[in-house]
Amino acid sequence: MKRSPGARLCATAAIGALSLSLLTACSDDGSTDSKASASSSAASSSSAPAAKALTTAELEKLLLAQGELEGYKSASGDDTLPASKTGVKTDKPACDPLAWATAALAPGDTDANASNTVSEDKASAATAQPTDIEDAFDIDMTFVGLSSYEGDGAEKTMKAVSDGVTACAGGYGLTAEGESTKVTKVVAEKGAAKGDEAVAFSADVDMDGAGTATFHTEVVRKGNTVATFYTVNFAAMSKGGDMGAVPAAVVDAQVAKLK
Repeated sequence: MKRSPGARLCATAAIGALSLSLLTACSDDGSTDSKASASSSAASSSSAPAAKALTTAELEKLLLAQGELEGYKSASGDDTLPASKTGVKTDKPACDPLAWATAALAPGDTDANASNTVSEDKASAATAQPTDIEDAFDIDMTFVGLSSYEGDGAEKTMKAVSDGVTACAGGYGLTAEGESTKVTKVVAEKGAAKGDEAVAFSADVDMDGAGTATFHTEVVRKGNTVATFYTVNFAAMSKGGDMGAVPAAVVDAQVAKLK
């Protein structure tokens, strides 16, 4: 028995690693480059002390706050993002860093992680006013995650993400917040030339028989901090199709805040 369009939308919301509260809301309304880009950082002196990871509390202070980016709203990710990696699983270990990056979770081995959401503010003077309900949902919401690592952990994390893009090109199975779906294809893209190193990729997601939707993710390292960006457009998500690129303004503003 086929699931309803509303159920398909909810399953796709799980791909964005949205919380059960968003999944419930869905059921209620029924409704390039061929290689990942990377910029090399300056070589560190062998005598320099090993990098120390920032704490979660320190990372939270580095997240974009409300009022810091004109035309966008920033909000806590507590109610819209999974609390831990245990809620996001793939059927291929090499693909785990990709799935975690799309969930604003640390793509590498660290407990220092903070996240929030940054959304277009169509009610502000900086963007066009919405003209109807469909237009009101035609906004980009970007899930932003920050994680920090000891020593060379951040560099190893970026390599794991880059390797995952190659290893998972043919797709993988994903379970997020209890909802299972299939990523059918992963393609490396040209990301923002920001920070010390960057990897970007797109993922095609099976919309439960209603075609595919393409989601875009960017991962940027600055020092021993890694920032992940994953964008969802709710109007596009309800129909399938391309979610659109991660807004450059969000990447620029967030990376600029990193130490």
